[in-house]
Parts: sequence; C-alpha cells; structure tokens
Amino acid sequence: MSVEDLQVPQGRFVTVIGPSGAGKSTLLKLLAGLEEPDRGEVLTAKRAVFLDQDRTVLERSVLANATFGLQLSGIGAKEARRKVLPWLERVGLAGKLSQPAPLLSGGERARLGLVRALAMEPEVVFLDEPTQALDPGNVALVEDLLREAHGAGKTIVMVTHNLYQARRLGEETWFLLNGELVEKGPSELLFSSPHDKRTRAYVIGEMVY
Repeated sequence: MSVEDLQVPQGRFVTVIGPSGAGKSTLLKLLAGLEEPDRGEVLTAKRAVFLDQDRTVLERSVLANATFGLQLSGIGAKEARRKVLPWLERVGLAGKLSQPAPLLSGGERARLGLVRALAMEPEVVFLDEPTQALDPGNVALVEDLLREAHGAGKTIVMVTHNLYQARRLGEETWFLLNGELVEKGPSELLFSSPHDKRTRAYVIGEMVY
C-alpha cells in the first residue's frame, strides 16, 4: 500500500471507500496500530478502539461482553455496569443482560460491539464495515450511535462499501484502489465533483479495477 503523509484531524469523521481488495481494511489496521508498516511510521492516539466486521463476541453474557473492556482496563464490575447500562438501553439490549452473547442476532452483536467500544471512552474509533448485512433498522441504530459519538468529539475512521452511507456520515472521504490512495476530500465534493476519473467511475457505479 502506498500512502504518503496521511493525516486524520482530531474530531474528524472519515469514511474509506473502494472496491474489494483495494486495501481498505489493511489501511484501517495500519492506522489502528494492528499491523506494522513496511516503511515510515504511524502515530495513533493512545485511547483507540478497533471494531472488525466479524462482530466477535465472548462466550459470556451480554453484560459481561459490554463491560469486558472496562474491567480489563481496571474498572470494577459495579462501575463498569453503571457505565454500560445507558448504552445498552439505547440500543435495546438492556433486557438481555444475562443472555449469552453468542445467541444474539447479527444486528444485536453489531450494537453490542459498538457499545463495548464506546463505553471505553476512546479518542479514536476505527470501524470495518460496522453495518455490513444489517437490516435498515439496525443500520439506523448504529449510525445514530456513531453520529452521537462524533458529536461528542470522537475521531472516527470507517471503512464501508455503502457509498450512500459514506456520503451521509463522512465529513471527509478517502477513495482507495489497488493499495493506492487515489483521492480524498470533503465527502460531498468527492461524491459530486471528483477530480480523478477513477473516483468518478466508482461513485457512479461503474466497475473499477
């Protein structure tokens, strides 16, 4: 992947688009510090969380999953419960605290994962396809949480194949192709008046290789 001097300003909501295999997930992992670059360096905020698209949950209850990160950081069980309950209520999971998390639906797992991440009060949130394969209702719930987190000052970098979602959520959008950052800019401008012909082709639905 070739990306030179790429920066994410504090408090910015960035969406990353591009065809499958373009390098979006790799870039996200590099930014999150989960992979080492071949050259150069990546500087990331200390309080950052990464949500992958697998929606992995622990073989524990919904509550234990929601509080896991907080307790891992040294917060007691009682305080961790107090912190996550308002979030769980917001996403409709407060009535399932004792239910085993692996029995949740895909949409519920997505909401639980986001609650677990946001309860950590991170500075930066990295998301890889957080609404993939979700129904419209769950998509709306997840997007509302992300808007709220962004409004509270969180920096968000999100990979998505949904161009409409990238446009409505992102303040800034990056377009990747074959490991190259082809174009980046304010989302509305990138979608309405892209400079590069490859970006233009992609956002109007033409196949790009």
